[in-house]
Amino acid sequence: MHEPHRFRSVRPDGRSGGSGRPNPPSRRSLLRSAAAGGLAAAGIVTGAPGAAAATSHVTGSKVRDLSGPALTGRFAAPWTDLGIPVRCPDGSMLFVCGDTFDGDGVGGPDWRSPVGLRSSNAAPGSLVVDGAVGGSRAVGLVPEGHTGGTTAIPSDVFTVGPTMYMHLMRGVIYETHHTDFWRSDDNGETWQYLCQWPGGLHGGQFQQKTYAVADDGYLYVLSTAFDRDLTSGLLLHRVRQDAPGDPAAYEPWGYAGGAWAWGNPPTTVTSPRRRGEICFRAMGGGYALTWLNMSPLDIRAQIFATPTSNLFTTAEQTMIVPTVPGRETGNAVASPYGGFIIPGSGVDDLDIVVSQWYDAQNYRVMQYRVNGLDGPAH
Repeated sequence: MHEPHRFRSVRPDGRSGGSGRPNPPSRRSLLRSAAAGGLAAAGIVTGAPGAAAATSHVTGSKVRDLSGPALTGRFAAPWTDLGIPVRCPDGSMLFVCGDTFDGDGVGGPDWRSPVGLRSSNAAPGSLVVDGAVGGSRAVGLVPEGHTGGTTAIPSDVFTVGPTMYMHLMRGVIYETHHTDFWRSDDNGETWQYLCQWPGGLHGGQFQQKTYAVADDGYLYVLSTAFDRDLTSGLLLHRVRQDAPGDPAAYEPWGYAGGAWAWGNPPTTVTSPRRRGEICFRAMGGGYALTWLNMSPLDIRAQIFATPTSNLFTTAEQTMIVPTVPGRETGNAVASPYGGFIIPGSGVDDLDIVVSQWYDAQNYRVMQYRVNGLDGPAH
């Protein structure tokens, strides 16, 4: 599903550019796959009627780097991205990363995806990678030979009781062949295959999935296409927490016959656009959706009361804005993407994982703290 990546720069106006990323011909396929994991997607707001404009009163600051040669090189993972954070049943925090390399930079040897890096302390204020699945060499969590430039990019990882679940997008980057779903009963050390979905399901809008674990026995699932060059809707499904590995158990939310209802064919729940990474979580008595947006390029959040709240009119709050290397301060980040919510944080002080990639040695996972988000409207 993921295809070898072209190195493609992203300008502050949200457009792709041909400069800013080297493109060694011998590594073109591999590097494009790597970009799929990290730079995977950016959203362009279509300006559909009723869509809420993004707010800009939110502030933020970098807490720390979570990966890099000095931090994760000892696990043969100096160059990695995404780092989707999930609290494990044993209380540790696992960061599930995308395309990962050893050596001197992106495209180096020992390409793996996904990998798991662990912080034994899961408190948002004390996150430090001090372990890896596989020990001294972070291993690929699932079989993936990268034949023909394929890779396995995680879109979400979450925990229900003693079990962890992981959703992967498979194939050549931006040519998703299928997505698959895995479970772990040993804190992410080993993973067992559960099921898969064809890449073309729901017009491709069921490729990139993210799951909110609710307190009503359901998982609520938002999904989009995994291709930053495609305008995609945002679909909503629900599935019982005891059945996420059964594709037939996913129930769509849609508009038909003049009303929204579960069981209707799935309908986009907000204005179609090109989105990057998405993260959907139950928190603080409500729900939070974060995503990489384009035009303008930024990372945004919506905070709302219920899974079926009206996202066409819910305020879009800008958390991370783009800048150029050397001018990063506050919530301004050069070549940002990701924006995954860190478990244990809240709306008032939201900690998120942000990735960065603008050259072969600036490819990393970082922690940012965001302040000033408005809570859900009830």
